[in-house]
Amino acid sequence: MEAKEKELRDIVDLVIDFSGIEVQNREEFIERAITPGTEETEIVEENMKSIFSANDVKKFIDLREEVDSALTEESLLAGLENAKAQLKSYEAQKKKIIEERASEFPFLRYLSNSLVFAGISALISLIVAIFGAYAFSRLRFKGRSSVQRSVLFVYLFGGTVIMVPLYQMAVKLGILATPLGTGIYLIMVYVIQTLPVSLYMLGNYFRTIPFSIEEAAIIDGCSRIQAIFKIVIPLSLPAIVTVYIYAFMIGWNEYLFASAFLGLKSYKDLFTLPIGLNAFSGSAHAVWGRLMAASVVSAVPIIIIFSLMQKYLTSGFTAGGVKE
Repeated sequence: MEAKEKELRDIVDLVIDFSGIEVQNREEFIERAITPGTEETEIVEENMKSIFSANDVKKFIDLREEVDSALTEESLLAGLENAKAQLKSYEAQKKKIIEERASEFPFLRYLSNSLVFAGISALISLIVAIFGAYAFSRLRFKGRSSVQRSVLFVYLFGGTVIMVPLYQMAVKLGILATPLGTGIYLIMVYVIQTLPVSLYMLGNYFRTIPFSIEEAAIIDGCSRIQAIFKIVIPLSLPAIVTVYIYAFMIGWNEYLFASAFLGLKSYKDLFTLPIGLNAFSGSAHAVWGRLMAASVVSAVPIIIIFSLMQKYLTSGFTAGGVKE
């Protein structure tokens, strides 16, 4: 194709010499003369008619169109390759931005952290509450009422009141020096928050279970522990499930203590979902659509847990258990 283009240029150059066409810039004139539809093309064709035969003029026109078509095709191919390169560059840049944004807001990590903290703290609170509530409702020991009132009295103090003492104590003991210690301490704080109400709720429910059912089991050879696991817990499933959901929701939505213990120490790998959402909303790369979606998704675990445990949220079937 380069040879044909050179041939065209030579013909135009020859026409300029023989016809005496006056041009200011010879190279520019030749370049425009071999391009169809220009004024220079018409000038060259008119002068060729007086120098060459009609057949030669036709061959020149055909050659020019062939060269122009080839150049157009090459230009289109080059443009296509350029577009492909730009598309690849755009995709690479888009992937890089997505990875950067994902690293700035690791939603799944925050979600898993919230599940771990809320799930473990709720389980510990439930286990302690079951045995503590049983002791308060069934056993008779000196100071029982005072201890029970003291537990409920602690709950009168809000989180803002005890946060500073708890933080100072953790700093002095060096608990917050490591991420593991901070995570364990945060779980303990969640247990402290939920335990008083858990004891109160389960204790009241245990009192509704006739003690004669346990007496019958003990007469049949059950120990006190066996009576708890085989009689009290199965009959108290509605209350137990309710207490677990309550404790889980407290840990899941908690912000104050998590912000104080994790945020001040910058343990970003341990951030819970509320802390992560708040941190990302204040960053320079906040994507509000993603934040809104994450806020909606954050309610899904509670809904799932409630749906799975809904069948246990029925009153215990104690009527007719024993003959009064």
